[in-house]
Amino acid sequence: MALASLLNTKCSIKAYTFPLCVSLIPNISSSLFSSLCRGHPFSSPPGAPPVPKKVPFTVTAHGRTWQDPYHWMSDTNDHDLSEYLSRENSYAESFMADTHHLQRKLFCEMTSRMPTTISTPPERWGPWLYYQYIPEGKEYPVLCRKLDTERSGWVNTFLHYARRGFESEECLLDWNQIAEQYGYVHVGTCRISPDHNFLAYTLDITGHERFMLQIKDLRSGCTISKLAVDGVVSLAWAQDGNTLFYTVSDDNQRPYRVLCRKLGFHDMEDVPVFTESDSSYCVDITSTKDGKFITVNSNSRTSSEIYLIDAANPLDGLCRIRERVHGVQYFVEHHYGLFYVLTNAPLTENKDFSDGNYYLATSRVEDIQLANWQNVIVPGEDISIQDMDIFHGHLVLSINKKGSPTFCSIKLPINVGYKEQVEIENLNPWYFPLPANPCSVIPGSNHDFMSSVYRVVVSSLVMPDMIVDYDMSRHLYSIVQQDEVRNVSGNLPAYNLDTVFSQKDEENIQNFESQRWKDFSSIYHCERKEVVSRDGVRIPLTILCSQKSWQKGLSPGVLHGYGAYGETLEKSWCADHMSLLDRGWVLAFADVRGGGGGDSSWHKSGSGLHKKNSVYDFGSCAKYLVDEGYVHRDRLGAIGYSAGCLVVGATINMYPTLFCAAILKVPFLDICNTLLDPNLPLTLLDYEEFGNPWIQSQFESILSYSPYDNITRDTCYPSMLITASFNDSRVGVWEAAKWVAQVRESTCSECSRAVILKTNMTGGHFGEGGRYGQCEETAYDYAFLMKVLSNA
Repeated sequence: MALASLLNTKCSIKAYTFPLCVSLIPNISSSLFSSLCRGHPFSSPPGAPPVPKKVPFTVTAHGRTWQDPYHWMSDTNDHDLSEYLSRENSYAESFMADTHHLQRKLFCEMTSRMPTTISTPPERWGPWLYYQYIPEGKEYPVLCRKLDTERSGWVNTFLHYARRGFESEECLLDWNQIAEQYGYVHVGTCRISPDHNFLAYTLDITGHERFMLQIKDLRSGCTISKLAVDGVVSLAWAQDGNTLFYTVSDDNQRPYRVLCRKLGFHDMEDVPVFTESDSSYCVDITSTKDGKFITVNSNSRTSSEIYLIDAANPLDGLCRIRERVHGVQYFVEHHYGLFYVLTNAPLTENKDFSDGNYYLATSRVEDIQLANWQNVIVPGEDISIQDMDIFHGHLVLSINKKGSPTFCSIKLPINVGYKEQVEIENLNPWYFPLPANPCSVIPGSNHDFMSSVYRVVVSSLVMPDMIVDYDMSRHLYSIVQQDEVRNVSGNLPAYNLDTVFSQKDEENIQNFESQRWKDFSSIYHCERKEVVSRDGVRIPLTILCSQKSWQKGLSPGVLHGYGAYGETLEKSWCADHMSLLDRGWVLAFADVRGGGGGDSSWHKSGSGLHKKNSVYDFGSCAKYLVDEGYVHRDRLGAIGYSAGCLVVGATINMYPTLFCAAILKVPFLDICNTLLDPNLPLTLLDYEEFGNPWIQSQFESILSYSPYDNITRDTCYPSMLITASFNDSRVGVWEAAKWVAQVRESTCSECSRAVILKTNMTGGHFGEGGRYGQCEETAYDYAFLMKVLSNA
């Protein structure tokens, strides 16, 4: 996968209850039931799985009382927890002992496909070319730069080299050195100062996601140790290159305060700028693309409020644009005295804006606080606006058009009459040419406000990541680089299907002939189906398999799901998939409600009181794979990550015999107990996503599907690999541990011997390890699936 840039000047602006099905199996004891279970065609460890202690604990809410004997696991300081997790790790190792050779074989396959070095093409920003690469044999990237001699001219180049020497490359940040020193590395945010003299970044060396601010003087190459601050999340530089704004977190890891630091004034304390007292809001700070303003953004899951700081006079205070309104979000960019505002605020007082769809408005800087903004662009039919970026001569919109993501550019300034509403199509947009097959398009850094080129990463399940530059002035695109895949039989074939153009003029056609998309569609088959869910809604299901190795009705397969926070399920290229596909496996991806879709209604229809829709959707997609012969009914697995495990776990409870295996990674499974504890990190923020259990109707809804609270007793459950991280601050390690303990206690004792828990005792939510470490983890996951499903 292409390296993601860490130099972004701003982040993307967008970041009835029914009883559960009753088991048809009579309620009989586990000891008797184990003799009737479907059994396992694979070996299990000779010893019994670990049995944790049980401590009486009563939970009460809304007049209901129940016992949670594994509540003690939420105390990570309890030595018994560490000891129990260690025993579980040993059991997992014993269970997987007969797969060691397979794991090594898979690891070698995966690493052999990697190029020896991985690098990004240089990106111009000011007088510099910035880029990243992973050195041969190393795990992590290195951030570097070179002076752009073509742009800066020979005089400036000479003066620079006279001061700095004639080195051709400057290493700004080496993740490998940090990892070697501390054993763990997670760089959260990187920001280069406008004068390119300083690098500010945030660093986590424990996995707790408690980031330390680091500032490096790029002229001397030294890190300014006296300026380190703990708990920093986001950063923004003022125009002078010496004034840095940053946010800090409270004890619940909620970024709530903005402070300002003036470099070079070591006796001057950091100045508080803004504090958010509402615990359901997080504060983020960034700057407009042109660097003229710094924006303080206070956001909940559904509402936002923005304050402006003049980046040329950073200590003159801040100005609030508008008072927050529940359900209304807005985000701003600046372009020569005009603010562009992306918002879902009502266009008129009597208009229902509950659908949450976005449009674009403008306002002069001096009028930004007025009640009415000038409406400019409203979405057309079958179009929704997702995001925006802005340049000297162009506005870039990320949109969803007829269910497919794409981008378009519009020339600036936009000449429309005051208060006139227009649709995107009326502004002569240039839709970026993309492959006709479904693909993901991720924006690059795109730092340079004066540039007319927009860089993206285009990828799909059959197309390795491709960096593409779109020249918005000339309406041409160029493929800058495509990820190399080594040790694959045959060359990467050219993708000869139609490319999507908005204007098929002569220039585009000529350009297309010299710029071919390349993918593996001749080797791997990818198709998109629509599956009818329980209530008749059609759910997108993407299916990937080998043209040669897949066998109808016989192949094993895995269904991926997420379905939360309006996030689209990842469906980009991953070379590791080839190790399953070439063995005849099917990989499927269910875009259930609650995740990303054409507009905000897809997210809303799978969140809050409607969360069970996500579960029904996932179950319907799984049944479809079996009923249509894509996967053998006894060889279907499921994979979930973080909040996606809520959907997978709830589906397993609802349909215990549907899956024969599941992998749950850093799983969110104990949702009811977690949301009932407002002292846990991120809990209050999640009330808008999953519901507030202190409101009885929402409590009943959450409790009805909570995976931990709805395990079907005395039933055969699938084989499961659950992975967790001890230092995970987003999803507590106890959620995985409690789930495993409760599954072992409540379900078929024979089947639950194939439920294993593997805990990383040092890492955090995002794990640890670079490209080789990730291959080791994936090889372990795939070996588990092959062990429990291949001979089913």
